[in-house]
Amino acid sequence: MKKELLMGTALVSTLGAASVAEAVSATMSGNHQTGIEFDSPTSGTDTNAQINDNNFTVSLSETTDGGMTISSSFKVMDENTKEDYDAGFTLAFTDGSKLDVINAGNASGSHAVSIPSSAGAEGVAITSTNSASTGLDFMTGSTALGIEYHTASDFFADGLKMSFSASTDDGSAATATYRVDSHFALGATYVTDLGDSAVTLGAGYSTTEGNKTGATSLSNDPGGFHVGLSAVTGDLTVAVGFADGDTTSGDTNANEVAGEVMKAGVKYVSGDLTFNVGIASGEAKDGVIGTAGTTTDSKDVTSASVSYAVAAGVTAILGYTDVDSSDEGANDTTDGSAWYIGANMAF
Repeated sequence: MKKELLMGTALVSTLGAASVAEAVSATMSGNHQTGIEFDSPTSGTDTNAQINDNNFTVSLSETTDGGMTISSSFKVMDENTKEDYDAGFTLAFTDGSKLDVINAGNASGSHAVSIPSSAGAEGVAITSTNSASTGLDFMTGSTALGIEYHTASDFFADGLKMSFSASTDDGSAATATYRVDSHFALGATYVTDLGDSAVTLGAGYSTTEGNKTGATSLSNDPGGFHVGLSAVTGDLTVAVGFADGDTTSGDTNANEVAGEVMKAGVKYVSGDLTFNVGIASGEAKDGVIGTAGTTTDSKDVTSASVSYAVAAGVTAILGYTDVDSSDEGANDTTDGSAWYIGANMAF
C-alpha cells in the first residue's frame, strides 16, 4: 500500500510538472460597449433601444525550440452570438512569414483598406431582399478547410506584403441555400511615404465555386476584386476604395448577385477627440441562380461620429448614420437615420 501511494504521488507530481512546463502563454483582451440608439425610419414610428457590444478574447501562443510561434484564440461575444471557437492555428516563421491553417479566411479580404466611418453602434434596417453591399470584401467566401499564407514584409519590394489563400469542399450536403465549395484568392498591401504622408495601397482578387440543390449553374461564379488607397498626414487620414464582383444573397432564395461598392472616409484626431466621416454607395442586380438580375438594388450610407477619450481605455461616442436605399428599383421606405450615444471600455 505504501509503495502504491509513493507511485501515485510520483505520477501526480510528474504530471503537474509536465503541465506547468508545457503550458502555453495566454493573454486576454476585449471590450464592453453600451449605449442608446435613436432610430428614425423614413416611414414608421421612431424607436429607442439599448445597444450592447461585448467581446472577450483569449489568445494562446507558444514558441518552439526552432523559433516558430504557434498561436490560436477563442472569443466569447455579445448577447446574440455567445461564442466563436472557429479560429484555427497560425504558424509564424522566423523569416516573418505566417501560415493560417483551418478556417483561414480569404486573402483578398485580408487586404481590404480600412475606410473611416461612424465609430458608433447605430444601424438602419432596410428591406431584407435588398442585395446591395457597402463593404469592399463582399465577395470573399471560403470554407473551413482552408489555408492562407502571408509573406514577410518587403516581399519583392520595400513596403510590400502579400497573402495567398485556398480552401476546398468541406463535405457538407448542399441545401436550398447556395453553399461555397472552394475558393482561391490573393491580396497585397503596399506601404510607402509620399512627401509628409504615409500611403497604403491595398488590393485583392478572389474566385469561388459552389452549388445549390436542384439549381442550374450561376451566370457568373462568385468572386471579384477590390482596391483601396489610404493616406495619413499627421493626425489626418483620408481613404477611398472600390470593389466589383459577383456573390450570392443571404436569403433563402440564394439569388446570384452582381454588385459594386464605392467608399470614402476621413478621420481627424485632435488631442482626446477623434472625428470620423464616411460615405458608402453600393449597387447590385440580383436574380434567381442561373439568371442574371436586371433591376438595381442600391444603398447609400452617410455616417459621422465624434469620440472622446475619457480615460485610458474608456471612450465616449456620439454617432450618426443616414441610409437611403431602393429595392428592385423602388424606393425603400424602411430606410432612414439613426443616432447613437454611448461609451466603450476596452482592456
